[in-house]
Formats: sequence, C-alpha cells, structure tokens
Amino acid sequence: MVEIPLKSRLRLLRAKREWSQGDLATHLNVSRQTVNAIETEKYEPSLSLAFRIARLFRMRIEDVFEPDLTYEHCPTR
Repeated sequence: MVEIPLKSRLRLLRAKREWSQGDLATHLNVSRQTVNAIETEKYEPSLSLAFRIARLFRMRIEDVFEPDLTYEHCPTR
C-alpha cells in the first residue's frame, strides 16, 4: 500500500491569527520545530496532534489536512 502525503493549511491558519510558530507551539504543547516541520510538510502529525490542531482552529481535521493528490505515486492519478 502506498502512503499518500498530506498537505497542510497550518501556516495559513496560523498567519490569519497572527501567531508565530512559537505561539502555535505553545498552544499545542509541542516544540516550534514540530510546527515548522508540519508546515513544511517534512512531518505528518500524529492523529492526536491533528485532532488538537483541528480543535484549536475549530475545524475538522480534513479541513486542516488533505491528501496531496499531486503525489506521483497516488493511486487515483
């Protein structure tokens, strides 16, 4: 089974609130480096962290993260 990477809207959501990565990290109880890695799509958050992010922004997980359907190994391409 091929894993499809996720696209994240986290940077946009954070910017709308005028929060730094450090501010968001504090709200989520994670490091600033974790926020950076999620925003640059170098790290996919655990399910529990994804729920915390969605809850913080009062959104559904699928509104914050979506599959990257441009990924070259995506079975729907």
